[in-house]
Amino acid sequence: MRRLCGFAVLCTGAAALAAQAAQSPDEYPRKPVRLIVPTAPGGPVDIIARIVVPGLAAELGQPFVIDNRAGAGGIVGAEMAARALPDGYTLLMTHSGLLGLAPMMFTPQPYDSIRDFSPVSVAAAMPMLLLSHPGLAAKSVPELVALAKAQPGKLNSATVGNVGSKGVRRAPP
Repeated sequence: MRRLCGFAVLCTGAAALAAQAAQSPDEYPRKPVRLIVPTAPGGPVDIIARIVVPGLAAELGQPFVIDNRAGAGGIVGAEMAARALPDGYTLLMTHSGLLGLAPMMFTPQPYDSIRDFSPVSVAAAMPMLLLSHPGLAAKSVPELVALAKAQPGKLNSATVGNVGSKGVRRAPP
């Protein structure tokens, strides 16, 4: 079940932890904080951001400005966050797929998920499902992997998120 809940929404900032640690608690934040959401308004990450932001603003005494920057499956917003000053005033709220899965699927990336971001907090966890047609011979993930390896290029898949904008993708050979 823990693996099913692996689709965690992460709030990350380019070296935000280091920047905050360099300032005394009384000094941060001294100005509004920009929260980049690399999806269109109304999506799951945006909704979670809009739920979390009022509490953050009240707790820290500064406004948090949500900046939706959709495009390229989230890469546009993530790149903006990666290029921001590492002062803790620009954060990125995203799902784990953007920083974990997308770098393996779309290369090159304009940022390095490990080097350019520091995790701050998990804001939510959402279960994921892997479904197949009842007629498919595979009845488990290991069986599906074996089937895909035995029949390169024969299986199709569809998903939302990072590969969803590309439509249905054929399994790699």
